[in-house]
Amino acid sequence: METIQNQSKSTRSTLSPSGQRRNRGNQGKRGKQGKVQPTSLAIGLAVGVALATAFYAGRQSTQSGNQPDGTKPANQSGHELVDSVRHPAPTLSIAGAKGAIGASTIADIAQEAGSWVVNIDTTKVISYAPQPEVYAYGDQQFVVQQPAQIAQQRGIGSGLIIRADGYILTNNHVVGRADQIKVTLSDKKVFDGQIVGRDPDNDLALVKIDAKNLPVARIGASKNVRPGDWAIAIGSPAGLDHSVTLGIVSALGRSLFEISERGQLIQTDAAINPGNSGGPLLNIQGEVIGINTAVSSSMGGGHQIQNIGFAIPSEVFQDTVEQLLASGEVKRPYVGVLMQELTPSLLEELGLAPSLRGVRVSKATAGGPAAEAGMENGDIVTAVDGNDISSVEQLRANVRSHKVGETVVFQVLRQGKLHTIKVIVGDLKASRRQ
Repeated sequence: METIQNQSKSTRSTLSPSGQRRNRGNQGKRGKQGKVQPTSLAIGLAVGVALATAFYAGRQSTQSGNQPDGTKPANQSGHELVDSVRHPAPTLSIAGAKGAIGASTIADIAQEAGSWVVNIDTTKVISYAPQPEVYAYGDQQFVVQQPAQIAQQRGIGSGLIIRADGYILTNNHVVGRADQIKVTLSDKKVFDGQIVGRDPDNDLALVKIDAKNLPVARIGASKNVRPGDWAIAIGSPAGLDHSVTLGIVSALGRSLFEISERGQLIQTDAAINPGNSGGPLLNIQGEVIGINTAVSSSMGGGHQIQNIGFAIPSEVFQDTVEQLLASGEVKRPYVGVLMQELTPSLLEELGLAPSLRGVRVSKATAGGPAAEAGMENGDIVTAVDGNDISSVEQLRANVRSHKVGETVVFQVLRQGKLHTIKVIVGDLKASRRQ
């Protein structure tokens, strides 16, 4: 109101002196006449009715969005767009969704997911020895060793209920080597949690609480996700449980050096912070397409970056969950080869055709499944299970799709001749113990 009043004052102050004199003259003339003439009254009424009719018609045209001839008007002022943002229509369509999505879609998704998203608090007791105290007396020094100190190290994270009988999926780094795990449900009930299985290579852990009839997460297919699709993250950043953030899927198939087995991470710009780890990344249908696991905050050189988070795809964590529920451990498929991309310079160096597509075996690990099956250093793998390959990631993805004990058929080029090599997939963890 203050702005409107100020604008009104400004308008009056800019009236020309002549206009003011005309106003005073008119006032004097009305004063002399003492009454309004009938002709003036009739003209005034006619003008008033015409203005009111025009105003009403214009307002109706604006609300309907049509011109008098039925065509849509051009949005010149932008007011109509602003109004639609402030007051979204009940059938506002969101790109990437199947059909019309209501204006309260995100809130509905958050409300449903909030029932099966949990807060995880961990405590680890650590013991450390303080620095010894040094005392001097004359030329002599005395060292007094301090007793060991006990401290509690606390951590926060998130998780999601995957079975109604109390099984919860989270990140392995959330629970770590905690001495105590507390799981808080959406209704604020708190339970003690026990780790029943881990998959450190994929940074996943399964926690069990003593509860029944719990709401369960809906799992979606991450293979159907595309860059640009909507993404919703829910978790406990800085301990603020059930915080909801919205963004998009920024990219697929990302790799992190620190996380060796996860070459298929989903990148998102939905805000992820410490405490979001272990929480879900959802699609616009409210299905879990990933488990939030990491955030990148620096790119070196002191440059800070924002909104680059990573999630473990649902296809990856579902396989892990099935194995942990079945046996409490995860068997990782392994063939024992180090691979090299066939770049144009490498093809030229090896004297191979520039059009050749495949992957070079730089080393077949001695005693590994591939070496035992007859694969040699320098072999060019051109196909796996009958499918042509042209990158290291394609070969890895094919191997990961097999279970331990299954057979993978490699087609390799060696000294100008094609060979078929059948490799029985081994267990990576077992190979590490040897």
